[in-house]
Parts: sequence; C-alpha cells; structure tokens
Amino acid sequence: MPRSASETTVGVLVALAAIVGTQFFGWEWGSAQTVPTVIGVIVAIFAVAFVARRAIR
Repeated sequence: MPRSASETTVGVLVALAAIVGTQFFGWEWGSAQTVPTVIGVIVAIFAVAFVARRAIR
C-alpha cells in the first residue's frame, strides 16, 4: 500500500528525534528517562492509529 505524505513525515521526524536524542542528549531506552519514554508512547499511539485506520478502510 502506498504511504501518505503525513505518515512519511512522521516517520522521518521520529527517526531524526531518535538520532539527535541518542547522539546529542544521551537518551537511552530503559534508562528511566522521561523524554524518550514519552516520545516512544506518543509514536506507538500514532502507529496504532495508522494501522487501525488502514484496517478499517
């Protein structure tokens, strides 16, 4: 299935946030840091919403 521009944009932004966060801010998963955990939860919610939207169509 082709991806929408918004899905691609969100994916690129998440990848950039992950790269910048790990390289410059020392973010690590499982380290009890709030920012990466919150970003991960938000991204997971968006991912479920995209999958659900496609499944319903």
